[in-house]
Amino acid sequence: MKTPPAIVLFLLCLAIGGCSVPSASNSPADVSETPAASPTAAAPPAAENDNSRSPQDENADDNTRPTLFTGTAGITDKKFEIAGAALLVDVRAARHPEFDRIVFEFRGDLPSYHIEYIDKPVRQCGSGNAAAIAGDAWLQMRFSPANAHDERGESTVPMSRSKPDLTVVKEVAATCDFEAEVEWVAGVAKPNKYRVTELNNPTRLAVDIQH
Repeated sequence: MKTPPAIVLFLLCLAIGGCSVPSASNSPADVSETPAASPTAAAPPAAENDNSRSPQDENADDNTRPTLFTGTAGITDKKFEIAGAALLVDVRAARHPEFDRIVFEFRGDLPSYHIEYIDKPVRQCGSGNAAAIAGDAWLQMRFSPANAHDERGESTVPMSRSKPDLTVVKEVAATCDFEAEVEWVAGVAKPNKYRVTELNNPTRLAVDIQH
């Protein structure tokens, strides 16, 4: 009986070890033609807002722009209802680029205030005696209810008269501390416009007189 050629070829391949049977797993039909998706790069983090710089405080004095100064040469009168009398503890004056500033510091709430230019002579409220204050014009600043002395009658303000000799403000002097009314007068070179600013922590009233 003649051996079929296919069997002969199979036996020959086994003898020489040069034949292999194709595996179903190597079939081209099983190879995916779709390329593997590459990993998506992580999106860069969003830039953080720079909050390290706080905006300029609009309430701060801008001494470089005189156009911001708005004031009056007339009367300023403001009323407050407070419990008891405010205590005046300090009065100071300083020069700024476009104005001279007088600051009244109080302990407690801000009292009512009345501010106006007055004619000479300037007088003490209790005695009525004339008070010589340097300057060619005089700005009177009156506070009530307020005191500038403690229960023993001693002054709570370091000085009752000061001569800072600034651009406009030449002298600042106390003219009244009587029956819950406190009054100071600033002798100035000219009756220029002034403005008033109420400040807190501590309680203060700033009076700016334009150069």
